[in-house]
Amino acid sequence: MPLIVGMSVLLGCQFIGELLVRALAAPVPGPVLGMVVLLVGLMINGRVPSALRMAGEGLLRYLTLLFVPAGVGLMTHFGLIREELGVLAVTLVASTALTLAVTAKLLDWLAHRHLRGRRES
Repeated sequence: MPLIVGMSVLLGCQFIGELLVRALAAPVPGPVLGMVVLLVGLMINGRVPSALRMAGEGLLRYLTLLFVPAGVGLMTHFGLIREELGVLAVTLVASTALTLAVTAKLLDWLAHRHLRGRRES
C-alpha cells in the first residue's frame, strides 16, 4: 500500500505540473514543473515520507531502462544527427559552459551569504 501512495504522489505532482503548463502556457515541460511542485511540497513538509522514498527508490532501480528509447532514437535518426553535428556540438559546449558559470556564481553567492550569517551570529 505505501508504494501505491508514493507513486500517486509522484503522478499527482506530474499532473499538477501538466495543468500548470497548460493554464500558464509556460514553455516548460509539465514533468519539470511537477518536480518543482514536488520540491516545494517536500520543503514545506521538511522530510521525505517513507512511501515516497520507497516509490523513488523503486524507480531508481530501473532507471537504466529509461535510456532505451533514447538509444533507439539515436540509432533511428543517426543521419539527421550527423548532418547537424556541428550545431549540436556548439550547443552542447555552450549550454555546459553556461550551466557551469551559473552554478559557480550561485555557489559563490550562497557561500558569501553563509559566511555573512556566521559573522552576524
